[in-house]
Amino acid sequence: MTTDSSPTSRSAGAAISTFKGQERALRADRLGTGGLLLSVLAATGPLMVVAGVMPTTYAVMGIVGQPLLFVVLGVVLILFSVGYAEMSRHVHNAGAFYAYISRGLGGTAGASAALVALVAYNALQVGIYGILGFEVSGLLATYAGVEVAWWIPALLTVLAVGALGWLKIDVNARVLGVLLLIEVVLVVLFDIAAVADPGAQGLSLDAFDPQTLSGAGVGTALCFCIAAFLGFEQAPVYAEETSRPHVLVPRVMFLAVAGVAVFFALSSWALTVAAGPSRIVGTAREQSAGLLFFLTESRLGGTFTDVLHVLFVTGMFAALLSFHNVVARYAFAMGREGLLPAAFGRTSGGSGAPGTGSLLQTAVSAAVVTGFALADDNPAGDPTAPVLHLFTWGGNIGALGVIVLMAAASVSVVVFFARRGAARAQAVRIATSSLAAIALLVIAGYTVKDFDVLVGAGPGSSLSWVLPGIIGLAVVAGLAQGLVLRARAPERHARIGLGNEAFQMEKAARTGS
Repeated sequence: MTTDSSPTSRSAGAAISTFKGQERALRADRLGTGGLLLSVLAATGPLMVVAGVMPTTYAVMGIVGQPLLFVVLGVVLILFSVGYAEMSRHVHNAGAFYAYISRGLGGTAGASAALVALVAYNALQVGIYGILGFEVSGLLATYAGVEVAWWIPALLTVLAVGALGWLKIDVNARVLGVLLLIEVVLVVLFDIAAVADPGAQGLSLDAFDPQTLSGAGVGTALCFCIAAFLGFEQAPVYAEETSRPHVLVPRVMFLAVAGVAVFFALSSWALTVAAGPSRIVGTAREQSAGLLFFLTESRLGGTFTDVLHVLFVTGMFAALLSFHNVVARYAFAMGREGLLPAAFGRTSGGSGAPGTGSLLQTAVSAAVVTGFALADDNPAGDPTAPVLHLFTWGGNIGALGVIVLMAAASVSVVVFFARRGAARAQAVRIATSSLAAIALLVIAGYTVKDFDVLVGAGPGSSLSWVLPGIIGLAVVAGLAQGLVLRARAPERHARIGLGNEAFQMEKAARTGS
């Protein structure tokens, strides 16, 4: 058989190669600064944090200085972002965390980080279905007189999020943008109302007094509050889909961290102003997750509070979609580099979205929600079980995983530039990354130590080690996979963290060029 080397044949071959290259790469130029910023900020779920995380922190930890904690964490995460952002200029890969870690600490560590990221972001995303289902069930009972089990709206939302995950990322960004802006406006209206009509202690700044951070609960409160920031670190995940990743990704990360720190510090302060610094802990314990709605009722009226309840749900939907997109892209990056089956490393033809990764995340969500429904949907049981279990367990498992990844990424920044002989030129980034790594490891330590408090379990409960053990198991399993690949498939091990470069290496190996 002879090989046709005519111009026509070569053109056809080039076209096929290009088409295959597009399958293995995400579509570029989909996101600008605005779209990228909205995509990552949606994951923070502003209304979910103000209505859920903040009251829980006040009630469980008894720490009045929560606004100051957001400022402190903002500084820590800015330090982290200095090195992390610089890495984004050198590495453009949808597997952000594990790509950076593999470049600094090697492919085996990268494989471990990849599995931790997949588990952590899945846990964060799936956990939100519990509180969303519970809230929707309550709204239907209150306003429509219809009794619906929490898992029905939760599973319907799984399908809706899965369908949107197949669309172009710029379409997703518009959906997320609208929902996010509505959330922010509502929270700002509450902040203004609280300042205009403060509680008995007036416009007190006691919540920013460093003395309010004394006590045994501060470390655990840091664990609660850092979860509110999660989302900003996702910006590099979309690097391949932006027009100028080396410019847009660092810009968006700094805007996100600074914006979230200021926004949440002011909003948590507004809660203390509305209730009074001396009463905020007691009021939070009385009202629990209803604290924000209790405080808006008297200031902005019942209609506003009803709208707030509805948009609390849409805000959770935005966070779900944002985390879904991140999980799908991590699965895509892992499939492209041989850490998952190759089918995950393909994009869907029409939208250029990582369709197989989206299906994986949808299947995981449906399976977990179904499992909790079978375990918790008991008429004689606690009706808040989906919130206390699915949301709390998933949220804290995911937060621990991301904290560990951020600490490892900070260490990898130091090693990456030191190995390149750029220690002097990158002295500032190495210093800030070192400080961030220490701070994040301390927070991770507190998270593991106080996991029973974080998930509302008793001090002797097995949950205090089983749940964080999921992240530990992911670390070990990922390391094992990396070691096996290094021994049995060194060419696949060498591709870990390379992104599109891995595809180019594979293509060159096939063609012999």
